[in-house]
Amino acid sequence: MPLSNNSDAVARFWRKYLIELMNFGVKESAVKWYVRHAEAYVKASAGRRIGTHSAADVEAWLGGRGRMDGMAAWHGAGQVKAFLQALAVVGRVAASTQNQALNALVFFYDQVLEQPLGELGAFARAKRPQRLPVVLSRDEVMRLLTGLHGMHATMGALLYGTGMRLMECVRLRVKDVDFGYGQIVVRDGKGQKDRVVPLPVRLVEPLRAHLEKMRGLHRDDLVLGAGAVFLPDALARKYPNAAREWGWQYVFPASRLAADPRDGTVCRHHLHETSLQKAVRAATRAAGIEKPVSCHALRHSFATHMLEGGYDIRTVQELLGHSDVKTTMIYTHVLNRGGLGVVSPLDRV
Repeated sequence: MPLSNNSDAVARFWRKYLIELMNFGVKESAVKWYVRHAEAYVKASAGRRIGTHSAADVEAWLGGRGRMDGMAAWHGAGQVKAFLQALAVVGRVAASTQNQALNALVFFYDQVLEQPLGELGAFARAKRPQRLPVVLSRDEVMRLLTGLHGMHATMGALLYGTGMRLMECVRLRVKDVDFGYGQIVVRDGKGQKDRVVPLPVRLVEPLRAHLEKMRGLHRDDLVLGAGAVFLPDALARKYPNAAREWGWQYVFPASRLAADPRDGTVCRHHLHETSLQKAVRAATRAAGIEKPVSCHALRHSFATHMLEGGYDIRTVQELLGHSDVKTTMIYTHVLNRGGLGVVSPLDRV
């Protein structure tokens, strides 16, 4: 088979994989990892035939390689099991990486190759380490937040003041900030769950001023013929004008307009998450904090300080959006001060 034709077949195959991922609701942030795991699997299994497939583009992609001599057959579930086991034993990957690879390959076989794997059976699992979260003291939190400026300052304060995850804050919409009830509705959180978190009183006026400024920016976009924003699921078809309404705009928009790669619509997306991540790292260094601080450390600090303040663990669980209270229990470590609450013998000498 000519190289150009083989390259075209490969491109068609991965396009099909991407379309199937989107159709089945795999989140955009996870799509690239699904593709990478599938690619890694294919490369690791070089010299093995997958088998007979119904999709013509898959057959075309395999054609050039499948006719080469000395190639054993792929063994479906057995080959996947061996690959996942190698990830854990040889590659020493994290448990989450191995689980993601498993999900990607199950999808790869079921939906793209149309050859369900069935039961994989037991295989070596990567162990999930039990690590304590990085928690800042109240003084460290204030020093960190003082080092943030402009939009980043408001976002950092929201992360600590509400316990939101980074992407939940970045994707926050104007309509979900409820000044009347003093709350914020977090949409489509982890596990596709909505929840309500408190709107800190100290942020009411700064947030009002910020939104008024952003509303002026939105008006300017509308004058330019832009002003649209990405809408989730099928809302764009159901409410064709909603994309330009103020309520659907992002609270923290990007500084520039950009064309949506899906349909070419010029819109203003939300601020990229790496912008806040870089600002938090810079503020951490400026504050002289030696802990490995990330945006998520502000969420950890919110939960810990809530428990220290006397709130019950079920309330904190609900605010964080945890499905199981066991996940929230990890924050109780701070209540056992001094290493399980004991007094060192050195302090008694």
